[in-house]
Amino acid sequence: MKKLLSTSVLGLAVGVSFNAMAAFQGPEAGVTTVAEALKMRDDSPVVLTGQIEKSLGNEKYQFKDATGTVVIDIDDEDWRGVDVTPANTITIRGEVDKDMFTTEIDVDSVELKN
Repeated sequence: MKKLLSTSVLGLAVGVSFNAMAAFQGPEAGVTTVAEALKMRDDSPVVLTGQIEKSLGNEKYQFKDATGTVVIDIDDEDWRGVDVTPANTITIRGEVDKDMFTTEIDVDSVELKN
């Protein structure tokens, strides 16, 4: 009985340590365009490069690239100290957020390109 208990505890410890080292290795969002993002499913990961044209208030902004414009939602904490003007090119990472009538991008991070 002691041997069985020891083996079980050892197996559990090894399994937990492998899980602690493991991470999701799924496909990463490739760089896409606004036009492509507007056609994607809800919660699809996206990476967009372009400019913020203007603030729409309430953490929403109008974002554009060569293919079109989309509303993006950037929570205050997701700026992480980056200051952006309409002249700056940025890369945003986030997810498509679709509801019945609108499509937005819920931004997780902002990176200044220039």
